[in-house]
Amino acid sequence: MYAQMVKSTGEGVKTRDEMSPEEAAFQDRIDQDIKIEPKDWMPAGYRKTLIRQIGQHAHSEIVGQLPEGNWITRAPTLERKAILLAKVQDEAGHGLYLYAAAETLGVSRDELTEQLLDGRMKYSSIFNYPTLNWADMGAVGWLVDGAAIMNQVPLQRTSYGPYSRAMIRICKEESFHQRQGYDIMMKMAQGTAAQKAMAQDALNRLWYPSLMMFGPSDADSVHSAQSMSWKIKMDSNDELRQKFVDQTVPQAEYLGLTVPDENLKWNEEKGGYDFSQPDWEEFFDVLRGNGPCNVDRMEKRNKAWDEGAWVRDGLMAHAAKRAALKTAAE
Repeated sequence: MYAQMVKSTGEGVKTRDEMSPEEAAFQDRIDQDIKIEPKDWMPAGYRKTLIRQIGQHAHSEIVGQLPEGNWITRAPTLERKAILLAKVQDEAGHGLYLYAAAETLGVSRDELTEQLLDGRMKYSSIFNYPTLNWADMGAVGWLVDGAAIMNQVPLQRTSYGPYSRAMIRICKEESFHQRQGYDIMMKMAQGTAAQKAMAQDALNRLWYPSLMMFGPSDADSVHSAQSMSWKIKMDSNDELRQKFVDQTVPQAEYLGLTVPDENLKWNEEKGGYDFSQPDWEEFFDVLRGNGPCNVDRMEKRNKAWDEGAWVRDGLMAHAAKRAALKTAAE
């Protein structure tokens, strides 16, 4: 999900003269859009950057179930319950695809989870904001999944094969999630005055956190330049944020809702909207663990990990027994 926390471990983009023969051959494959596969040689920085990006993406899918799962039992109709339940189930599947992709880089799922639980690895900041009412389920689907799609569609072309292929199915499912959210917002906006006010309130609270999902400007970041040179990252944060605003503002207008930005206006010269930047101090504060729901989210993940220990232990014991029986038979 999530370009906002991705940084390369390299010291900047090397020139051809600075590259070893292996690095030069690797970069040639990247430049020719040849996918890198798990058994191929790759620079240590490329591997570490991918582990960080894919791991944080997987964690975001798993933690992202929490603000929505909270509303399954309180959805207004049986149909809405079933739809939301299916969506949360999809997010679990996305996390599993991504953990599997990360495992091809030599890191285990348990290692990634432990890094999440002890704070060494992050997840998308958006999931540290509360979902206060049913309209928030619409805003999450429309805005949050919309921003996720904007981030993720280019990743179908990312240079690492397992990650690229995982994104194909994920993006197809995310497109349904975005439409589900927009449908909720449309029903609310076309409902009673109180329902439309709830929809507007949800937009007001989640607009800027959604813009934060793309991360701060990376125009001056040597780390981002390296990720783009390796085609791990396909577009800059600012480019993706601009595309998201240009796509989403007309949708809000169609709903009869107002984007909470007094500086928002169409710029004919650039062919896109001028808009206000989010509060980046708030963004970094949330990443440091000081968001409205950081503590609650991590408490739930730690609780799930601890309570699932007996399942993991049982599976490992079963696998060990099967291996021993196979060895004895041979």
